[in-house]
Amino acid sequence: MDGDGSVLAIGLMSGTSADGIDAALVRVRLQPGGPPDVLAARSAPHPDALRSAILAACVPGDYGADKLCALHQALGWAFGQAAVDLCASLDMDLGDVDVIGSHGQTIWHQPDAVDLSEYACRGTLQLGNPAVIAAMTGCTVVSDFRSADMALGGQGAPLVPMVDWLTLSADHVDRAVQNIGGIGNVTWLRRGRTTRDIVAFDTGPGNMLIDAAASYVSGGGVSMDVDGRFARTGRASDAMVRRLIDETPYYATPPPRSTGREAFGEAYFRNTVLPTAHAMGVHGTDIVATLTELTARSIADAYRRWLPGFGAGAQVVACGGGTQNPALMAQLRANLDDCVVTTSDALGVDASAKESVAFAVLAAMTLRGLPGNVPSATGASDPTILGSITPGSRRPIW
Repeated sequence: MDGDGSVLAIGLMSGTSADGIDAALVRVRLQPGGPPDVLAARSAPHPDALRSAILAACVPGDYGADKLCALHQALGWAFGQAAVDLCASLDMDLGDVDVIGSHGQTIWHQPDAVDLSEYACRGTLQLGNPAVIAAMTGCTVVSDFRSADMALGGQGAPLVPMVDWLTLSADHVDRAVQNIGGIGNVTWLRRGRTTRDIVAFDTGPGNMLIDAAASYVSGGGVSMDVDGRFARTGRASDAMVRRLIDETPYYATPPPRSTGREAFGEAYFRNTVLPTAHAMGVHGTDIVATLTELTARSIADAYRRWLPGFGAGAQVVACGGGTQNPALMAQLRANLDDCVVTTSDALGVDASAKESVAFAVLAAMTLRGLPGNVPSATGASDPTILGSITPGSRRPIW
C-alpha cells in the first residue's frame, strides 16, 4: 500500500454471459464522491472449449465432480493469466500489486433454500482456484466474495452497490446505476443519502436471453447480437413480452432478490421462450427483437415498482456489455423516456470494465477490514467483510 493509504488492486471478472475475462488495474482510495483511478483495463475472450465447459457446468445434470475439479483449475489459470497479461501490457511488476480480487465464474447461485438432510441450504458456487492465481502472480488474492453475505441470510448479490455509492453517488441527482451483463442489476442512489438508504437488486435478464436468441436464429453461428443487428431487422412482439413478464414469477418478486443462469439460462429459453414464440407466431429475428424489448421493459418496470421515489428527472447510468448494443440502449431509452439515460463512460467510469473495477475495490476493502456488502440490498442481517484471502508469496497482506 502507498503512503497515502491507497491500495493498488487488480479486479478479475467473468460474468453470467461467460464470454471472457475482464481485468482492471485500479488505485483505490476508498473515498466517496469520485471514481477510483483506473490505470488499465482489458478483456480476453474465453477459448471456445473453456466457454463450452462453463456453460455445460451451469446446467443441472451429469457434469461430474471430476470435470468440475478440472474446470476449477483451468479457470484459476485463466484468471491468473489475465492478471499476468494485464501487468505485462503495462511493463509493470506484479510485485507492485497489493491484491487481486477475483470474482470467479458463477456456476450455480441458490438464494432460495433447498433441503439436504436436516439442513436448509442456500449458497453460491464460483469456480477459479485462487491458489492457482496466487501461485502464478505471487499476489494475495481475495475470492469467494458472495458467501459471507449469504451466511448472514443475504442473497449474496448484488455486491456492486457499495462500489456504486463510492464512485457514482451525487448530491444533485437521483441515479439508477444499471449494469447490463448476462443478468441486469440496478443500484438506486438517492441524492445525499447514505449506504443505509441504497436499494439494489437483480432486475432480471440482461444480455442472456438476447444471446441465446442470436445463437438460435443464426444456427449457432454467433453467440451474441453484435451491434443489435438482429434486433434492428426484427420486430418485437408486445404481446409476447407481456406474456413472458406476466408468466415469469421472478418479475413480481420484491427485493431483496437475485437471479442468474439457473432462472434465465438455456433451459428457460428452450422450455419457455421458444414454445411461447412458436405459439404466438414469432419467428427468426423477431425473437431477438422481442427479447431485447423484454430486457429493456423488465428494467423499466422494476424501477417503477421497486425503486422508492423513482420518477421523471432521475438519471439512469448504464454499464456493462449491454451498453455496446445500440438496439437495447434505444429500447431502454424508449421505456424510460421521462429520464436521462446515459452510460457510466460519461461520468468517468469505464462502462465495460465497471464490474472488474468493482471487485478490485471490494478486494481493497477486504484488505482494509471494511465491510463490502450493503444489507439493504442483499437482505443480510449485518454488514460484513467479504471474501476469502489466499496469501501470495511476494509481499505481506497488511
